Amino acid sequence: MSVPPALDPRPTTQVADDGRHVVAGGRCRRCHEAHAFRWPRCATCGGELEPATFGPGGTVWSSTVVRIAVPGRTAPYVLAYVDLDDGPRVLAHVAPTADDAVEAVPIGSPVLLTSPSPAGDPTVEPQR
Repeated sequence: MSVPPALDPRPTTQVADDGRHVVAGGRCRRCHEAHAFRWPRCATCGGELEPATFGPGGTVWSSTVVRIAVPGRTAPYVLAYVDLDDGPRVLAHVAPTADDAVEAVPIGSPVLLTSPSPAGDPTVEPQR
């Protein structure tokens, strides 16, 4: 009996034609709900999803500093829930600052998607 491969729960980021990073997801044809994944059906109304990309900009909805090490991650690091422009809310790592300060990003701060982390995590950079 074979074990099915584990699904990656992270949104997929890709480089758009203009060179900026975006999240590849879907938008419902019926209710227009944005989804960070390309599901076959809308989780809200069951309608059909059409491929869509979201970002590269967004706004921080919530942010925190994680100070507990977990496998594959070196603490401390910053995570943020980001409402992508005209898109879904995604969990992203916050890129380290030039001064290596580790602090939560203020709610409402504008951010921009950047290259995924080496581990494949969506990453954002605060826009000051």
